[in-house]
Amino acid sequence: MKRIKTILIDDEQGNCENLEKLLAKYCPQVEVLASVNNIAPAVEMIMSHKPDLIFLDIELTEGTGFDLLEMLPSKDFEVIFVTAFDRYALKAIKFCALDYILKPVNISELVKAVVRFKERQAEKTENRRMHLLLENLSAPSKKMVLPLADKMEFVDISQISRCMGEGNYTHVHLKSGEKYLVCKALKEFDELLSEHNFLRVHQSHLVSIDEIKAYVKTDGGYLKMKDGTSVSISRQRREMVMGRLKGV
Repeated sequence: MKRIKTILIDDEQGNCENLEKLLAKYCPQVEVLASVNNIAPAVEMIMSHKPDLIFLDIELTEGTGFDLLEMLPSKDFEVIFVTAFDRYALKAIKFCALDYILKPVNISELVKAVVRFKERQAEKTENRRMHLLLENLSAPSKKMVLPLADKMEFVDISQISRCMGEGNYTHVHLKSGEKYLVCKALKEFDELLSEHNFLRVHQSHLVSIDEIKAYVKTDGGYLKMKDGTSVSISRQRREMVMGRLKGV
């Protein structure tokens, strides 16, 4: 499970310590990077550590949590306000807060807020995937999403050298030498990549025609790829492969 990098900001150290204990016990996926008590060091900490999420008190010694947010050049994180006062709720909404928790912190509300964070991150990933889909419809540069065990990887199709199927999984090899294990059958990659100059040469192999270095006729016929690997050609597909390569 991916850790949620978090910074706690409250002018009372005891509140930070209490919240950290609650997170450790009830939200173990949350990793507290630091606890900060004042605005200036909090700004510095956020800019250097780039957290996914901050728990932010509103009334701080040097100003408010809103002042802190306005001092940051970019806000690539979610905010959960933790405060003893409910009069700031409307302003928190205007600052696009993920959640607003009143002190003393209720465990159920804390857990729900962290779940809401994970849902928001999933929405962002899906929105990015849809953005790439729309971008691909109009742009010559094509990308695809590789759903991995712990993340969604976005890669340029032009960087894919070959794919090797293994049951319901596919090993995706990039020109750079990187390799990803994707929970999708090779058949799905064949359907997605066939229009991008990829060729299914074997039940277990799909290759980029642009990455083929040579067709070797001995040993039943196989392809020599630019990355130095050899890829078998099935007997049933040999004639089709030769026809496609002659047309290149």
